[in-house]
Amino acid sequence: MSNLEIGFVSFPALLVLIFLRVPIGLAMFAVGFAGLALVNGNIAIALAKLKSETFTTFSSYSLSIVPMFLLMGYFATLGGMSQALFRAAESWLGHRRGGVAMAAIGACAGFGAICGSSLATAATMGRVALPELRKYGYEGGFATAALAAGGTLGILIPPSIVLVIYAILTEQNIAKLFLAAFVPGVLAAIGYVITISVYVRLNPEAAGLRERMPYGERFRSLLDVWPVLLVFLAVVGGIYAGVFTPTEGAAVGAFGTGLIAWLNGGLTFGSLFASFLSTGRSTAMIFFIVLGAAFYNGFLALTQVPQELSAFVVDQGFSPWMVLSIVLLFYLVFGCLMDSLSMILLTIPIFFPVISGLDFGMSAEHVAIWFGILVLIVVEVGLITPPVGMILFIINTMEKATPIIETYKAVMYFVLSDIVRVVILMLFPAITLFLIP
Repeated sequence: MSNLEIGFVSFPALLVLIFLRVPIGLAMFAVGFAGLALVNGNIAIALAKLKSETFTTFSSYSLSIVPMFLLMGYFATLGGMSQALFRAAESWLGHRRGGVAMAAIGACAGFGAICGSSLATAATMGRVALPELRKYGYEGGFATAALAAGGTLGILIPPSIVLVIYAILTEQNIAKLFLAAFVPGVLAAIGYVITISVYVRLNPEAAGLRERMPYGERFRSLLDVWPVLLVFLAVVGGIYAGVFTPTEGAAVGAFGTGLIAWLNGGLTFGSLFASFLSTGRSTAMIFFIVLGAAFYNGFLALTQVPQELSAFVVDQGFSPWMVLSIVLLFYLVFGCLMDSLSMILLTIPIFFPVISGLDFGMSAEHVAIWFGILVLIVVEVGLITPPVGMILFIINTMEKATPIIETYKAVMYFVLSDIVRVVILMLFPAITLFLIP
């Protein structure tokens, strides 16, 4: 069996391990290690690679941004920022038809600007918003679907951990990727609000109404969310303005949210230790996935699979737009089965050379940034696409009285909104790129 054949056989082997519920990091590591031993005909070389690859992967300065952003999200939760965001959004939108659900979307967008994780955003905002949605008579399926959709904003609106990993894999500028993600993130939030408005008009019984808040109380609620805006501007604005590097910006954000949490009384020695412990566990999980992907992708590079696949696609003369559509469809389907970080680490080294070899009438940097945002969006859509969207299960475990099938029915409205947004961003790349210098 040739090296190229070994590389192609590794894909079904990896999928079998994943379907057998082997952790994705361990599955990629095992297949990559075995593949290296087969290709080189010597397990000693694979063992030597274990030492060198581990050092090379974790000595990357850019990876230190990951624990900082994770810690920032934990501190933001302790500081009560999620509750403040929801109260402010609810005071302005709650009296409208579907307004409490719209407020949840707005709060998810705001929390995503200081969290960087979709799963954490969905879980945090679910705890905050679900009681209010139940209180005002929202149908269980509609409420859980809206919160699941809002959770996807956590990873799209910068800062985003997955975008950092994508930037490292493709050697792109992190600040430019953050800037490019901002407008699509805002469009996503607007699209979800429009979707809620349409849904409650088609299903008037799905949502109740709450009383209108006095304007004095509305403006007072805005005073409670200034820390979120301050942290966001300090981190993203500081990175883009060149005041500090992305890693330094993440450290500034973690310190700022920690200080706010302490001033609000949410950060004690006990909760500080718990935050460090949770950050360490999450970081270890992410880093092990990164190591597994590094091993697997190193094996694939040795077999020449990415290069051969890229050359094949280019030689066939396929339309760049058709190739892009097929790749995004692949992400949509497999995004239902795997988390976004695992998908990015597993597939970008394979698909990125293919997309980079096609002519979209843009510079190589713009293609890389545009493709990264599209991939991120489509993978996130997979997280709320039935039957196995991960965020749907997280929200549904918090609202066990609602049958999962009811959530499936309602969430398809939001999935349709996402698909429309992806098509628009595909057809008009300038929407994503116009802020990029």
